[in-house]
Amino acid sequence: MDIEYRSLSLAIRHSLSVILFCFTAAWGQSVTKEPHIGYLYPGGGQQGTVIQITAGGQYLAGATDVYISGQGVHGSVIKYIKPLRNIQKEQRQLIQTRLKEVRDKRLAELPIHPFDLAQDRPHPDKSNPDEAATPFKKENDAKAEEVEMPDHPLLYDLENKSLRELAHISSILFFPRDKLQMNRQLAETVLIEITIDPDAQPGSRELRLATKTGLTNPMVFHVGLLPEIRELEPNNRQAYPERVAVILPAIRGRDALDMARETDALDTAEPLELPVLLNGQIMPGDVDRFRFRANKEQQLVIEVQARSLIPYLADAVPGWFQAVLALYDAGGREVAFADDYRFNPDPVLFYKIPENGEYELEIRDSIYRGREDFVYRIAVSEQPFITQMFPLGGRAGVETVASINGWNLPGTELPLDTRPGVNNFRKTAYYDKKCLSNSVTYAVDTLPECNETESNNTSEEAQLIELPKIINGRIAESGDVDMFRFDGHAGDKIVAEVYGRRLNSPLDSLLRLTDSSGSVLEWNDDYVLKDSYLYRDMMGLITHHADSYMPAELPKDGNYYVQLTDAQHHGGGAYGYRLRIAPAHGDFVLRVTPSSIGMRAGGTAAIWVHALRKDGFDGEIDVLLKDAPAGFELCGGRIPAGHDRIRVTLTAPPDAPAETVPLQLEGRANIGGHTVNRLAVPADDVMQAYLYRHLVPAQEFLVLIQKSRWGVPPVDLAGNSPVRIPAGGSAQVRIETTGHANFKGVQLQLNEPPDGLTMHDVTVVPNGLAFQLKADENVMPNGFSDNLIIEAFRESAPKKKDGKTANQKSRYSMGVFPAIPIEIVQR
Repeated sequence: MDIEYRSLSLAIRHSLSVILFCFTAAWGQSVTKEPHIGYLYPGGGQQGTVIQITAGGQYLAGATDVYISGQGVHGSVIKYIKPLRNIQKEQRQLIQTRLKEVRDKRLAELPIHPFDLAQDRPHPDKSNPDEAATPFKKENDAKAEEVEMPDHPLLYDLENKSLRELAHISSILFFPRDKLQMNRQLAETVLIEITIDPDAQPGSRELRLATKTGLTNPMVFHVGLLPEIRELEPNNRQAYPERVAVILPAIRGRDALDMARETDALDTAEPLELPVLLNGQIMPGDVDRFRFRANKEQQLVIEVQARSLIPYLADAVPGWFQAVLALYDAGGREVAFADDYRFNPDPVLFYKIPENGEYELEIRDSIYRGREDFVYRIAVSEQPFITQMFPLGGRAGVETVASINGWNLPGTELPLDTRPGVNNFRKTAYYDKKCLSNSVTYAVDTLPECNETESNNTSEEAQLIELPKIINGRIAESGDVDMFRFDGHAGDKIVAEVYGRRLNSPLDSLLRLTDSSGSVLEWNDDYVLKDSYLYRDMMGLITHHADSYMPAELPKDGNYYVQLTDAQHHGGGAYGYRLRIAPAHGDFVLRVTPSSIGMRAGGTAAIWVHALRKDGFDGEIDVLLKDAPAGFELCGGRIPAGHDRIRVTLTAPPDAPAETVPLQLEGRANIGGHTVNRLAVPADDVMQAYLYRHLVPAQEFLVLIQKSRWGVPPVDLAGNSPVRIPAGGSAQVRIETTGHANFKGVQLQLNEPPDGLTMHDVTVVPNGLAFQLKADENVMPNGFSDNLIIEAFRESAPKKKDGKTANQKSRYSMGVFPAIPIEIVQR
């Protein structure tokens, strides 16, 4: 489908902040970093509760609002908390004094301890617990008034803390100081209040924060059904006595008898009752344990959310929190262990309780790393858990019911939503208001479908199909081979593609294409779905790509065979797949990054659109806004033939209200004489382990509009679009405004330009600016096309405290122009 570009002058007419040259340099904001959330703790909450959580990250100052996707979950910012660096000596002493005061009050509330009787030690008067507190000396009182308590959530409401909570505070703030890893990316925190309605739909949401400088990245926030608790340190059973005996007396100044009374009180805490959901954070070298009571014949499902909460860590290997679970009986014997669930790094432990009693659950990082963003949620219950499903999808518009197996399932069938729509991959779960199973992924396609029929292990038994076809099948046992026969003609281009790992199947597929003589024409094991940008994964979350993709051109007329098996020679009821065998007509998938942007009313922001081209499609893709509010404009929305990504710009209307606006982008292409539409999936470009990059899908593309204190004058680009630049030559570009603009002192700079393109001779002209764009003929070939993003800057000398002007100037970014399409042509 050929969509004409509007005149670039129209596209730029309602430009962005760069146009505000008529205002003083004070308008331009200094270059600021994007606000970023590194973790939420806890990473979720129970239906019908009001909880406080902390968001840790960077550049979060000025956080004003909380945005949570879906209905029934509401958030508000309580306060921003500056990074807590090293606690000063005076502050440490003040904290110790306050902790001791509260601790003594809690001890006074305990029953008389045998040590008190043995030592003929009077018990504090429980009717007047204040008498238990050691009175402050006057000099200490005066000194304390001069010192401020550190601003830390653990120290809020200190007077009402329990002994267990006081031990937790001591452990976190004072132990072990030599293992703390200060990380600026996590140093700032925002305290948030979350209200979860009783009927809020359970499952994953996205939480974002709005700050004065923009909108943060989305973070997973999970709504659950189970009652929840948060860990209290120290909770490592082996280390706890040592911590109590050595650390706590040193920092609290207690005597041995008080220590014994407190240790006894902490050790006799009641075990947890099931079901329960455990929230915690693993710090460096940390091992967390939870004691609970279980009954014989209970079929426990212990499911961890860790990597699913924070998929990638940029500065950690392997790039996520690799949780390890172990279960111990009352005698301390390990009875179950899990360090993953199939190919998913988050472990799931299944265990049938053999005897009534107490059990302990242990969680740690596989190599004993830890930090504030090593957040986990562990559901311990008899929740339903689906371990296998068949089929793994259905045809759009055709009623489909899948058969399921697993633990604690109330039934064996699960209906799939196959209503026609644009989302090929969908999720479902068993949910009946009282229990919620794990989420399972399935696919909905438009091609004809059939089920595999056994026995089809050899070419003589191969199942005959007509193309195009999607086959639902299983590698039912080790060594199973599924073969499918079709008639082909010389020159036919076909593709065979497996959907298994992407649908949570443990299958590691291996495809082969053979002719009637048995000769292998093509084969494929793993196909990594990435674009041309090094190591960028388009699927985002799959850690081991095991789905096969095999294009081929048939050499002659005759019978052909597609053979599918498991590369690891495994099999079973869970090893399902959907195999697409079809003519290679062409297709594409789109991603748009980032999934969160902030902009002023009338302003412009640059975003990336990525294309995964499939089945040989290499043509142009037009990108448009779909059902956007009036006034929003997308500029440069065409991915040239052969390109895998392009940078475009989004401009908001000058009168846009200050609010968040969900937007959707759509790609259109002419493939085989038909218009193919594909929605762009919002995503975030995330780094894994210092190197690899992934496009992690998000639920929505959200734009935060902030009001501008000044209006935006209209600006035109003199000339037509695209700007044509001769290879080895240059072209002049001129921008004009009808407003009273002052262009003096404005600096222009290309923002992430293509190699070989440079800007020269920026000059002030009547009512505008002019500049030259030069193309290096050795780098930029004839026919090359792309979008240019131009950013404007001003420089100013800030005022010193004494009112004098500083010698060193600061550079201020004033924003970017709407994208300018260019094309390299012959001289």
